Amino acid sequence: MSQVLGVVIEHDHEGIKPVSLEVISAARKLADQISGKVIAFYLGHDKDEGADIFIKNGADEVRFLIHPNLNTYIHENYGFALTRELEKSPVDYLFLPATNNGKELSAVLSAQLGVGVATDCISLSVWGEGDVEAVRPVSAGKALSTVRFKGKKPFVLTLRPNVFRETGFPISRPGKVIREDIQLPEFSRQAQQLVKKVGSQLDITEARIVVSGGLGMQGPENFKLLEELAEVLGGAVGASRPVVDNGWREYSNQVGQTGRTVSPDLYIACGISGSVQHMAGMSSSRCIVAINTDPHAPIFSIANYGIVGDVLKVVPSLTREFKKILTS
Repeated sequence: MSQVLGVVIEHDHEGIKPVSLEVISAARKLADQISGKVIAFYLGHDKDEGADIFIKNGADEVRFLIHPNLNTYIHENYGFALTRELEKSPVDYLFLPATNNGKELSAVLSAQLGVGVATDCISLSVWGEGDVEAVRPVSAGKALSTVRFKGKKPFVLTLRPNVFRETGFPISRPGKVIREDIQLPEFSRQAQQLVKKVGSQLDITEARIVVSGGLGMQGPENFKLLEELAEVLGGAVGASRPVVDNGWREYSNQVGQTGRTVSPDLYIACGISGSVQHMAGMSSSRCIVAINTDPHAPIFSIANYGIVGDVLKVVPSLTREFKKILTS
């Protein structure tokens, strides 16, 4: 029996989140193995946003659920709209990005629909007669759990950003687009004003390059060095928990078990010793570069490349060299 795989598209005032295309691509790969169908759900006010790119990345059908109060993510509104839509048009599996919004919305949907949820999945495969199984880290990333579902559908999964990369599908593929003006309850919430803090524009969970600093940076003023390096590389700035606890950086920058989990192509750890909690949040990075004065720092045990030296001298040198290479 053919399975239907749903994908919830995440977007903000700057446009579609790239991680949403990764999730569509991952769903497409599964659907091809089980002769399944991929439906992308876009909740918002813009009736024409992204249909072609969703179909190009693997969606067979795109459904726009349109209401002015859906243009900005509010979990009550999104939860209500999706629950009603899934009651009318059931899916077997529902995939969301493992972002802050995606994790919150997956929990809301799981509770409202009374279904199972697997968060922060890093691998998907098919088993048995066309069923999907997922792998997700547990115990601070020290072990992996294989999850198989049974019971009421849809089964809800969130996929870790930067793990499921977009795949080159045919430039042109057929797809169906449905646009539906929906109704929300009279008590639905509406965003009156969206306030965005000026600073790093990249979410560290979605960035392909992350430059993180620890207490070895010796003070908040020295994080400007990391910001300059991140800007040259087109990356985002992260931080260890002690840095955040000291008030040097905001919590949104924190990488680790009690912060954000990242999987960039390149992770540069500057002045970070490498506690178990921190490494749980970045050990899945494709390439790790560690800079520390202590040659025995635990971070070197998982680093692909290590530099023993003063981070306040090494980072400016790296920035200068990258500038030469990238601007030549």
